[in-house]
Amino acid sequence: MTLASDDKPRWTRKHLLSLEELSADEIRVILDQADAFKEVSTRSIKKVPALRGRVVVNAFFEDSTRTRTSFALAAQRLSADVIDFSEKTSSTNKGETLIDTARNIEAMGVDVIVVRHGAAGSAHYLARTVKCSVVNAGDGAHEHPTQGLLDVYTMRERFGKIEGLKVAIVGDIANSRVARSNLWALNKLGAEVILVGPPTLLSRSFEQLGARVVHDFDSIIGEVDVINMLRVQFERVKSSQFPSVREFTRLFGLTWDRFQRCKKDVFIMHPGPMNRGIEIQSDIADGPQSGILQQVTNGLSVRMAVLYLVTSLG
Repeated sequence: MTLASDDKPRWTRKHLLSLEELSADEIRVILDQADAFKEVSTRSIKKVPALRGRVVVNAFFEDSTRTRTSFALAAQRLSADVIDFSEKTSSTNKGETLIDTARNIEAMGVDVIVVRHGAAGSAHYLARTVKCSVVNAGDGAHEHPTQGLLDVYTMRERFGKIEGLKVAIVGDIANSRVARSNLWALNKLGAEVILVGPPTLLSRSFEQLGARVVHDFDSIIGEVDVINMLRVQFERVKSSQFPSVREFTRLFGLTWDRFQRCKKDVFIMHPGPMNRGIEIQSDIADGPQSGILQQVTNGLSVRMAVLYLVTSLG
């Protein structure tokens, strides 16, 4: 990060790999750029020429709907050419490595690789190997930086600030890359982060990252400004960590009874996809204090900002 002549922070990174390595100023640069792009989606012609002639590849080695579509649409609105890479129809099924796949993609004249992969650290590994920009769209249980950014952006839009907010992130913390990215961003911008979940899915080690760790959801339900409910990742959770769906919902679900004990202006969030009736009750998810669909809308502006910034140095 450098300062411009008017002392405003400037973006100087070629990649977006994690929020842990960003400063508060760098996070604000992305959020402010997202603000500048947000009105594009309100135009009759929803396009700007910022990335005309650039090529963005969506290389998703894990299933995704929201993130993949959001990145594709963000690139298109910036007038970039977009290539969707599917692992199921690629040479990775024939034994090709991630690096060989990425190098072959890059050899076609690609400017940005947006990668989602099940292995933690895969985006960093890729960035050390290729010459184009790399954007992490989720690596294992490590980080999901653009989800963290859009969550913080949505909170800032709702409250006008992040500093001083109390934010509860609830559920399957151990397996959540979203929780980690949110934690890094919120801490750096001055919020208090309360992680809530069963001891099997939330260890005390998260206190070392600056979070308050709570195993009793009801004990903090009335003090927080934001509740961000996480999806129970049945594909990652081991049976020993998760005794039963009914028990989880009873102790950690956002039920109507719990919602009635929240602050009157509490803001409800969820990164999606939702397990309705497990993490969150439908009438709360669809209610007036929910920002879930706004998160999806804001994700487009945030990802436009990220694609624009990582290519702005070349």
